[in-house]
Amino acid sequence: MESSKNLKGKDFVNIGIFATIYFVVMFAVACLGFIPVFMPLLYVLVPLLGGIPYMLFLTKVRKFWMITIFSFLMGILSFVTGMNVIPIFLSFVTGLVADLICKSGGYRSRGRSILSCGAFSVWIMGYCAPLYLNPEQYWSNRSSYGAEYAETVMTFFPPWSFPVFLLCCFAFGCLGGLLGAALCRKHFAKAGIS
Repeated sequence: MESSKNLKGKDFVNIGIFATIYFVVMFAVACLGFIPVFMPLLYVLVPLLGGIPYMLFLTKVRKFWMITIFSFLMGILSFVTGMNVIPIFLSFVTGLVADLICKSGGYRSRGRSILSCGAFSVWIMGYCAPLYLNPEQYWSNRSSYGAEYAETVMTFFPPWSFPVFLLCCFAFGCLGGLLGAALCRKHFAKAGIS
């Protein structure tokens, strides 16, 4: 681990670069949501595909707060692009948990990195939380989608499905971490992550 625990300019540059890459992946998958049947896939594909840039990002992480800031940026970018405020708060919590998991392995444990990817990926639940908490308000702000679209989407989000999607985010986040670790094996070896 580096001697200085303070974040430096290059740390923020790495956070910004990888947050941008992750957000592009997430946005591309989110565009599938225009077709109602694909809405639930957001909670499978984003953690799975997002695991690749996340795990590559971890090869640059050696200091606490980097993962938390990375995650928090996802929440802010989501809010700025039209989502509710829930992802901001949830992304901070999941980022902090992911940071603590990686720190417990000295930022060099492959297993802890994969587990942190699963924990981090739970922030995506902030997207669908309003569908469970206050669907009327959610759809009143999206009246341009039409009533038929709203009704179709809600059939995929019955109240009992929240814990299922939460589990999917974590499980597919871990799978995404495995995929990312496999694809980034050379970078992991260079970074000393085993």
